[in-house]
Amino acid sequence: MAHSPERDHVVVDLPAGRLRGGTEGGVTVFRAVPYAAPPVGDLRWRPARPHPGWTGTRNATADGPSAPQPYREEGDPVLGGHGSPPFDEDCLTLNIWTPAADDARRPVLVWIHGGGFVSGSGSLPGYSGATFAQDGDLVFVSVNYRIGALGYLSFDDDDGDSDSGSDGGAIGEGGGAEAEAGANPWLTDQLRALHWVRENIALFGGDPDLVTVAGQSGGAVSTAALAGHPETQGLIKRVILQSPPFGLDLPTPEVYGERVAAYLELAGVKTAAELRALDWPELIGAGLGLFARTARWGYWPTPFLPVIDGVTVKRHPAGTLTQGAAKGVDVMIGWTREEANFGFALDEGYAAATREQVTARIADTFGADRAPEAYAEYERARPGSRPADVLMDLITDELFRIPGLRLAEARAESGHPVWAYQFDLPTPAYEGRLGAAHCLELPFVFANFDQWAHAPFLAGLTPAVRDGLATAMHRAWIAFVRTGDPNHAGLPRWDRYDTQGRSTMRFDSVVTAVGDLAGASRVLYGDGLPGPVSAGTPAGASTGTRAHTP
Repeated sequence: MAHSPERDHVVVDLPAGRLRGGTEGGVTVFRAVPYAAPPVGDLRWRPARPHPGWTGTRNATADGPSAPQPYREEGDPVLGGHGSPPFDEDCLTLNIWTPAADDARRPVLVWIHGGGFVSGSGSLPGYSGATFAQDGDLVFVSVNYRIGALGYLSFDDDDGDSDSGSDGGAIGEGGGAEAEAGANPWLTDQLRALHWVRENIALFGGDPDLVTVAGQSGGAVSTAALAGHPETQGLIKRVILQSPPFGLDLPTPEVYGERVAAYLELAGVKTAAELRALDWPELIGAGLGLFARTARWGYWPTPFLPVIDGVTVKRHPAGTLTQGAAKGVDVMIGWTREEANFGFALDEGYAAATREQVTARIADTFGADRAPEAYAEYERARPGSRPADVLMDLITDELFRIPGLRLAEARAESGHPVWAYQFDLPTPAYEGRLGAAHCLELPFVFANFDQWAHAPFLAGLTPAVRDGLATAMHRAWIAFVRTGDPNHAGLPRWDRYDTQGRSTMRFDSVVTAVGDLAGASRVLYGDGLPGPVSAGTPAGASTGTRAHTP
């Protein structure tokens, strides 16, 4: 993903060394800026370490490698791909787009990409921050971090007594020996990146006291985990949570240990030391095996998960924004109307699902006695629905919409601001089978459809409708980053979510604010609303049909 900057260069002197960026279309861009030491060799699966710096002038005009991940040259039928070579473990870098590297102290938007914890990159063209820098006078930062096996594994026999962290600086400024025992390398990367932003972003025209962190899907889970982490107090002003799968049942280290053991078996080793001796492509191959080993019919596949280890992650990220210091963080949260269609609508195996199969799956959530009633309610909400449609609506609700409502309700009840939205515009692609699928809002938020030309799920959208909705959403995101309120002149009045009106912005061909837009789902699941639901079976379970990964 190389970029060719114009002839003008911009040089910034950081504490770590001199950096040379370029100008692209009037925006100053710095690419592949290291924020942490390369997590290679003995640092594999260790907490992120501060980068040692460099001598001379470092070229920052081309993208660096993305985190190692599965790759299919032909892409996938929905996104067309979510990461492309080069890949390398030396990937802990970030990209910066700014109107100017001056002392203007602009609001900062930090982007945490999603990808089902196994794919993605902050260097993807679709995640370019150019439109936010140009249209919003913002500084935009995208982060690469460890994913898959390299980011979401930890080992009981890893005593951490190597050169990995005895100096007490493993995570940000306060990370010490306790952090060495954590089970979430991905989170230590993101924490280090946020501290890097705090320490350096003023040199790029940004305000370190006005930072919004935004993420989509798995990146939204990261965003919530960051907001509630003790190391980020005072670092995050606002968060934007796009389609967070808060319904995931995140494991403890003891439960996750079964999955780690299955991974070691698939990799053909017995210890973490032996695993460190393998090249990263072998690690990716074993991860593909874990997909099959952990799949379960009717559940979104998640072979790797964040772990509630009591050290780096002390509670489910969905709960971090309703208690403690994070209660004061401004929150915007939303989902798409047919999230699950992304992973299931194009799968012929699911298209042939029977009413009996889907009712049995519903029983996992509602119990055998209530399952027929719940099926009927879903059928009533979508006239003419097939069993597969009922299943996808169920998965959308329990993995995305209902847990999102739970967070909105909890914040509203405690008097803390939260804005809610639902993205409803269906794509005509694949005869409309995808509907308003997971990820579909991304090019609208970034308002950069030219960077998504490879994505099949955008085929057939009417340009006038597409571009008008993109302008409304893009401007709302900019307004929220700048002021903590998404309202702007081109948008109908968007009130905070509360437990009386339950105002939710509906982004469709006509943008409207609707009271209790998800009311049917809310009532079906009850006033208490459910907690996280099962994300799959323990390692070693029988193989089921594999869907796409968000």
